[in-house]
Amino acid sequence: MRSILNNSLIAKALVLAAFAVPGAAFAADRTLTVYTYESFVSEWGPGPKVKEAFEKNCQCTVNFVGVADGVALLTRLKMEGETSKADVVLGLDTNLVTEAKETGLFETNGIDTSAAKVPGDYKDDIFVPYDYGHFAINYDTQTIKNPPQSLKDLVEGDPSQKIAIQDPRTSTPGLGLLLWVKSVYGDQAPEAWAKLKNRILTVTPGWSEAYGLFTKGEVPMVLSYTTSPAYHMVAENTDRYQAASFSEGHYIQIEVAGLLKNAPQKNLAKSFLSFMLTPGFQDAIPENNWMMPAAATSAPLPEAFSKLVVPTKTFLMSPEEVAKNRKAWIDEWLAAMSIN
Repeated sequence: MRSILNNSLIAKALVLAAFAVPGAAFAADRTLTVYTYESFVSEWGPGPKVKEAFEKNCQCTVNFVGVADGVALLTRLKMEGETSKADVVLGLDTNLVTEAKETGLFETNGIDTSAAKVPGDYKDDIFVPYDYGHFAINYDTQTIKNPPQSLKDLVEGDPSQKIAIQDPRTSTPGLGLLLWVKSVYGDQAPEAWAKLKNRILTVTPGWSEAYGLFTKGEVPMVLSYTTSPAYHMVAENTDRYQAASFSEGHYIQIEVAGLLKNAPQKNLAKSFLSFMLTPGFQDAIPENNWMMPAAATSAPLPEAFSKLVVPTKTFLMSPEEVAKNRKAWIDEWLAAMSIN
C-alpha cells in the first residue's frame, strides 16, 4: 500500500504529524502511575480497557505497574515509603485500609463517592470502592462430583481432592480465606488449618498462579470467587467450573483505590479516582475483572451473573479488627501449616 502514496498524500501526512507532535509530547509529560495487581493489568483484565477509556480525555498516559497481589501492593508501598513514584494504588481491600492509613502515605481524595454502592454501604474519605465479590471454593465438575457444602466439609473432606490457595502474607484472597476461617472457627482456627493442610496442594503468592493451576487441570479446586464461573460461561461457553455454596456463608471482598500524598500527578490522580465510579471504568469490571461493579454500568450485567451462587450470609470484619490481629493470625496460620 505504501507504493501508491502520491506526493499530495505525503504532504498531508507531514502536516498532520506536525500538529500531532505537541499533543503527544504533552501526554508523555503527564503520566499517571497506578500500582495494581497483575491480573488487573493482564491482556484479559480490565487494565487495557480502563487505560484506553481514560486516555481518550485526559491528555495523558496511564502507566500501570503490576505486582503479584493486593497485600504485596501494601508491602511494596511500605518499602518505598515517601519515595514511591505511584499516584494511585488500586487493588487494596477493606481488610487492609486501616493498615494502609497508618503508613501516612495516603491522603483524603476530596472526590464525590456517592455513586458507589457496595454491601455494608462502605464509605471512606481516603479510599474509593470500585468492585466487590464473595470468596468461594471453585471446583472442576469433571473431577469433583460432590463438592463441599460447607467450610467444615472442606476442612474435613477427602484429602486426595486437592485445593490451591493463596498466601495471606501476599494475597488479598489468601487473607480473605484466613479471615473466613477465623470468622467460622474462631479460637479453633489453628485446628481447622491443621486439618485443611492435608488437602492443600500448594500455596501461591497470588490469585493468578493458583487459578492458572486450576484451569490447567493440575488441581480440582481453588480459592477464588462466586463470580469466577461467569467468566467460563461467557468467554468459553461452559458450565464446567462452578463455585461451591457454603452453608455457613461466604467472606466478602470490597476492593478500593487511594491517592498517595506524594503523588507526582495529584490532580490527574483525583480525576482518575472520580473516573473509576463512571461507566467508563465500571463497564470493564464484570467481564474483565469478573467481580461485581461498585457503581452503575452502561448496560445490565451478563445473563451468566444470574446463575451464580448467592451467599446466604456474608462475613466481613472491620478494618480495625483486621489491622489489630492480622500479624497474630498469620503467625497462627504459619504455625498450623508449618510454613517458615
